[in-house]
Amino acid sequence: MIAPVRLIAVDIDGTLIDSSLAIPSANLQALRRAHDAGVQVVLVTGRRHRFAMPVAGQLGFDFCLISSNGAITRSTAGHLYYADMLPCSVAHDLCQYMAEFSACTVLTFDKEERGAIVVERTDELGTNIQRWIDKNRMYIEEVVPITTALVCDPVQAMFCGTIERMKPAELRLNDGTFAGRISLSKTQYDFRDLCILDVLKHGCSKGSALARWAAHLGIERGDVMAIGDNYNDTEMLEFAGVPYVMANASEDLKRNGWPVTLDNEACGVAAAIEKVLGAPR
Repeated sequence: MIAPVRLIAVDIDGTLIDSSLAIPSANLQALRRAHDAGVQVVLVTGRRHRFAMPVAGQLGFDFCLISSNGAITRSTAGHLYYADMLPCSVAHDLCQYMAEFSACTVLTFDKEERGAIVVERTDELGTNIQRWIDKNRMYIEEVVPITTALVCDPVQAMFCGTIERMKPAELRLNDGTFAGRISLSKTQYDFRDLCILDVLKHGCSKGSALARWAAHLGIERGDVMAIGDNYNDTEMLEFAGVPYVMANASEDLKRNGWPVTLDNEACGVAAAIEKVLGAPR
């Protein structure tokens, strides 16, 4: 089979996995079929690399994982290709500027031990990310003030909370004070009343990381397919020559005119891949 795309980039939450947090069999089979046909597969997620690995490992083959909304590019075997860290000085200034939201602030670091995730108090982050806190508790360290943890460059800073609570935080992050110093990536789940604002190194995004990985592989953007569902997938979808948006995506994302596949409960990833590679024989 001669595939019409050479690289398929897939988001995880709200895209590859369903509401039970499992990868539907049809999605697994579609990605394995693409891999067997010689198509490069990459998962591109807002999750930390370690938090994404239980999902990535289910595919059954080694591939590249772009995590933390583009900040880290590492293979599932553990080889680090690229790391775009948020400069420590910028993170320090940011935490001070966003002191009003210190209870919602999370810093992440590229290590797999306690202190990989730093907060001031977990009990102030809210029940809407309790599941994430529980699964990552072994990596979480409480530090007051949070700037004390900035002894090296973090991967990113995050501000997490209800949609209403994050509206003023988003406005403050976008007021121009940090123009040219940071990039802001937003993930929002209306049904969970959860908004996550990820602050990354300037120029870093899922799209920039995917573009760099495609160039590393010698693949033109016209031969890249991307599938996503949230605001943080925007740059990735803009870069890809063959973009697909999930049916469960926000209406804002759908207004960009990209083709819409089925939702994540109905194996929208498999449906999109079949449109490009054809149905399995």
